[in-house]
Amino acid sequence: MKLKTYLMTGLLCFVAAACSDSKDEPAADLLSAKEETLKVATADYIEKTVRPTYAAMADAAIEMCDLCHTMQEKHSSGSLTTADIKAAGEAWKQARKNWELSEAFLFGPAANHNIDPHIDSWPLDKAAMENLLSQIRNGNPWSLENNGGYGLIGFHAVEYMLFELSSDENTSLVHSTDYTAEEMEYLVAVADDLCQQCVCLEACWAGTENLSARKQQILEEAELDYNENYGWEMLNAGSAGSRFKTYQEAAEEILQGCIDIADEVGNTKIGRPHLGSSQEDKNYIESPYSLNSIEDFADNIRSVSNAYLGSNAGDASVSDYVRSINPDVDATVRRSIAEAITAIEMIPEPFAKNASGALSEAAMEAAGSTLVDALEDAMSVVSER
Repeated sequence: MKLKTYLMTGLLCFVAAACSDSKDEPAADLLSAKEETLKVATADYIEKTVRPTYAAMADAAIEMCDLCHTMQEKHSSGSLTTADIKAAGEAWKQARKNWELSEAFLFGPAANHNIDPHIDSWPLDKAAMENLLSQIRNGNPWSLENNGGYGLIGFHAVEYMLFELSSDENTSLVHSTDYTAEEMEYLVAVADDLCQQCVCLEACWAGTENLSARKQQILEEAELDYNENYGWEMLNAGSAGSRFKTYQEAAEEILQGCIDIADEVGNTKIGRPHLGSSQEDKNYIESPYSLNSIEDFADNIRSVSNAYLGSNAGDASVSDYVRSINPDVDATVRRSIAEAITAIEMIPEPFAKNASGALSEAAMEAAGSTLVDALEDAMSVVSER
């Protein structure tokens, strides 16, 4: 914020207090210049980053789910084609992209309702999945709630059913059409569940009443509505019904979300396969069947960029406040974000075959150390009273 704005805000506070004293009335409850800046930043963060990202994810998840149902119908009639599977896979990729672009705001509903582990646990538990498919084949009663687990539902279960690796594991292919009826039943079940969770996330940030009729119906049929509007709470910090006492608290939540995902990308998603000595560590690969790992990682850092800088040119953001107090810290965060994305995108797919290389080590350092340190410095600037 420019010095002129600070002076104007201070003048308004002085005039309000003077008028109050002269009339023997309580002083007006005006926000400080810091709170006003962070209020505007929070508003654009909610309205222009969080809600649009979750809406796009839910839209793509609905499309993916509809296409999986179409696959099942065509499989039953013997008319399933590769093009049908490819269409569902493209919708999966779009939903997946928006999920990865949301990972800087995994606090709140995604964490509180276990939606994050529900839809994005990896690696896929193939042994448990085959056991479940066997139960289906044998006609045993089953449901994802009773027979499932985080390791065989969500994005990666659907991914496994729509994509397959070439024999040399260097190329991701559209899954062949030779599904069994049990596999199609499983695919539709996990696609339905994933769709419901994606719509639920949008509802938790926007309010169910603000969703389309189709999305409200999905939640009603799934009995999945937490009657929550976390976005409203952040937008109305200090108001009754909000868990945030100040906009500084909201800004700190935004920054902590950025720190958490930068650390996870560098030190877990890249770092665990890179440094791990066990086979379990080496197999700890996100999106291995679609060969989407590198794009996942880069989009996670783009989610940091969107949260810290805004998704669109001219968006108000936490960066505005940090820059007004300490432009060097802000410049370092901006540079670190760009360098982390560049370093990640230098790693070639398949990530499973390149996780131990020097390029992965450089990306791990750029995201998990350099960027994390820069964001923590920004947090210190915002947290100063």
